[in-house]
Amino acid sequence: MAAMFKRLSQGLRTAFVVAALTVTSYAAAQQFRGDHPDTYVVVRGDTLWDIAGRFLKRPWLWPEIWQANPQIRNPHLIYPGDVISLAYLDRLGMQPGPRTGSPINAIPLSDVERFLKDLRIYDRIDTMPYVVGLEEDRLRAIRGQVAYIRGLGTANVGQRFAVMRPVQTYRMGQRRACCKLVRKDDLDNAGRVTIDQYDKIWTEMMLAEGARMEKLGIEMRKVNAGVVTRGEVGGLEASTLLLDDPTFEVRIGDKIIPVESVPYDLQFFPHPPKTQQPYEELQILSVADMLTTGGPRDVVAISGGAREGIDNGTVFSIWRQGSNVVDKIQYPERTEDLVGSGGRIRLPDEFAGHVMVFRTFDKISYGLVMESIKPSRVGYELKHPDAAY
Repeated sequence: MAAMFKRLSQGLRTAFVVAALTVTSYAAAQQFRGDHPDTYVVVRGDTLWDIAGRFLKRPWLWPEIWQANPQIRNPHLIYPGDVISLAYLDRLGMQPGPRTGSPINAIPLSDVERFLKDLRIYDRIDTMPYVVGLEEDRLRAIRGQVAYIRGLGTANVGQRFAVMRPVQTYRMGQRRACCKLVRKDDLDNAGRVTIDQYDKIWTEMMLAEGARMEKLGIEMRKVNAGVVTRGEVGGLEASTLLLDDPTFEVRIGDKIIPVESVPYDLQFFPHPPKTQQPYEELQILSVADMLTTGGPRDVVAISGGAREGIDNGTVFSIWRQGSNVVDKIQYPERTEDLVGSGGRIRLPDEFAGHVMVFRTFDKISYGLVMESIKPSRVGYELKHPDAAY
């Protein structure tokens, strides 16, 4: 009897495994585009996202689909020269080619390298050492010149420091009985907020309506670096920093931090969010090197980070929030100041594109816009990559 139950158990396990593989293969097949080629040869300059986009309906699902095929030993190590086959029953296969280069990534590292190395988020910066003066009382200093630093204290001669410049403070506010709005305060090199009249009115309006403003973080960008050549000795109240980086000029007020090895990912594996965030919780805070608008291969800051369960590789869809408009057919005599549910209707959100996170902090993340059908703007919503509305 025991032997019979053992054979039955083994048979059930085998049937379950076969059924699971069949379902997995069928699910994988459903993700392929109908016009995919029979084969594709990987070339230098490809990215995994771009290759997947050629023959998958959902490019961010390539790790799951490729893992369903045991002949691919590691779906994250695809090299130039490899031949990808799609001809047999829509099953994906790969044959190694003449591998002469490095494995390709999900995204081109050149698009995000400077953001990985030179951009950081801090909760506060008011206690950081700062540039208090420059050589010959200059207004700017460059490589080969010296900057005088206040607050380094007992820094050792030969110790390296990075010169960081505050860029902006990110905030998110909740209007009473309405909606969440993102805000960024532009900062001068000393970290002081530069407020124009519009920003002042915006802030006063939010606070008057009982808004709760949360500071998400202060964005800092590396502008230079140098070595301490003289500390605070002999009655001196500032240390001497010899600048040796050609990137940007240094100004009075720039902040100083020790040069440390900051770990960051070099391989990114796209995946949907691990947790679903409430509507309006995640928005685009800013577009790097732009004013308010970006497109494919532009970097955006996102109002969420590790606190919200976001990690590197998380993919979101980008949406323009639907407008609240007056129904002028039902109310032809009413004006745009009409309020209440009887006169306004909410239009559907509009899809703009997809973004993948590549650098995560506690409350803020940075992502690369992977593809889009319209520009992505500050304030646009972020949803699950498969969201339909």
